[in-house]
Amino acid sequence: MKRRPMIYILAMAILAAGGIFAWNTMARGAYESAEYKVIESDGKFEVREYPDLMLVATTTKLEAQGRDGSFMKLFRYISGANESDKKISMTTPVFMENDKVDSAVQMGFVMPKQVAVDGVPAPTGEGVDIRKRPGGRFAVLRFSGRLTTKSAKESEAKLRTWMATKGLVADDSVESSGVETAGYDPPFTPSPLRRNEILIRLK
Repeated sequence: MKRRPMIYILAMAILAAGGIFAWNTMARGAYESAEYKVIESDGKFEVREYPDLMLVATTTKLEAQGRDGSFMKLFRYISGANESDKKISMTTPVFMENDKVDSAVQMGFVMPKQVAVDGVPAPTGEGVDIRKRPGGRFAVLRFSGRLTTKSAKESEAKLRTWMATKGLVADDSVESSGVETAGYDPPFTPSPLRRNEILIRLK
């Protein structure tokens, strides 16, 4: 008799997990996402071709995860803190690019395609600017869990090992480090369901 309640609990847990997964997938799909073309796919590893993207960006630290006010600076911009008082739709992913010199990170929201075509309005808030993310080929590794400096470094090492097996060479000529992280989910998303990526620009 004791087994029946355990079966019910297990069934409810499976249903709850399935519901969270389905909700998270639908929520993520509700946002416009940066376009790219997959050139090569190998499990969780890919080589992608990205077009030029326009980003609204600010400086942060990877470990801060936006809690240092950087996320809200960008959110206020898309909520109307720009010269056109224009509300701009949220997109995915949020890109974070490491600086070559220090530990600063440029966090950027991708501008929707139509906004980029029409002209991106200048920000009115401090510490926010508009920049172009040049297109090109990137080696990419997708991973789940919390996006931290440790998880990003571990994923970067795995990606570089895979790149070596494929004869892919990182582009060290760019001003930044050429290494980016990308997060696709809101902060309240359960860790196992989160979609994170590490991207390395290729020659």
